[in-house]
Amino acid sequence: MDPDLKSMAVFVAVAETRSFRAAADRLGVTRSAVSQAINGMEMRLGIALFHRTTRSVNLTEAGRRLHAAVAPAMAEIDAALRDTVDLKDRPKGQLRLAVSSIAEGFLSGPLLAGFAARFPDVEIDILVTDEECDIVAEGFDAGVRLGEVIEQDMIAIPVSGDQRQLPVCAPAYLDGVDPPRHPRDLVRHRCIGWRPSPGSAPYRWEFAENGREFDVAVAPEFTTNDMGLMIRLAVSGAGITFGMEESFRPWLARGALVPLLEPFCPSFPGFFLYFSSRRNVAPKLRALADFVKSR
Repeated sequence: MDPDLKSMAVFVAVAETRSFRAAADRLGVTRSAVSQAINGMEMRLGIALFHRTTRSVNLTEAGRRLHAAVAPAMAEIDAALRDTVDLKDRPKGQLRLAVSSIAEGFLSGPLLAGFAARFPDVEIDILVTDEECDIVAEGFDAGVRLGEVIEQDMIAIPVSGDQRQLPVCAPAYLDGVDPPRHPRDLVRHRCIGWRPSPGSAPYRWEFAENGREFDVAVAPEFTTNDMGLMIRLAVSGAGITFGMEESFRPWLARGALVPLLEPFCPSFPGFFLYFSSRRNVAPKLRALADFVKSR
């Protein structure tokens, strides 16, 4: 028998108030609607659930058993529905994000810490990954990536200014070595490269000249998927590495690394918070989007 939750809610209300009129007031319906719902249940079940007189309404034995069995379940359903409506009205729950490892500004701490302080009922779960990621298929609420790799059907909100990639090295590496004058000279230098996973080819270093983009396939002496290790190797004088200027900025500022080939390194749109363009955006995600905009 298919359960009729509306009729079950009417039954519980009558059982608890012992009155068709009081049940109707609780549910915001007419007394006639309550009476029809109870009569319909009794007809479907083939047994009386209430003793009714002009002065009182009481449960039959069958009614008492049914109420004892269904009342806790109906209370749980009501609580679940209220919790769902609560999620609609205020930021709450787990917010799952897939974030590029090179999104330094987003991952540096202050932005996320500020958001968490503003919205303490939102639990933030972040996967730091450079793998291609379908955030919808994999159950993420949003992602943070470079704008150039985000699908056009996504809503995208900037979380950084323009970025650029640079080759860098330690000053000591250039002692007694001719610095590269053109990106093609890099093939004659010791290089520290990056690859996202063991089965993929090393990332080709990208440049532009006279408005034309091109890349250089260096032969890395070291290859890793860890930007931190790349930086440590470069600072140690192991060779030239390549990445986001933002990632290198602390070492560039104190002279531990120096930039190379800057005329061939144009800027491009930076990082964006992105999510699917579904109509009803959850309050927790809308809160993050608004917070990012405000910052």
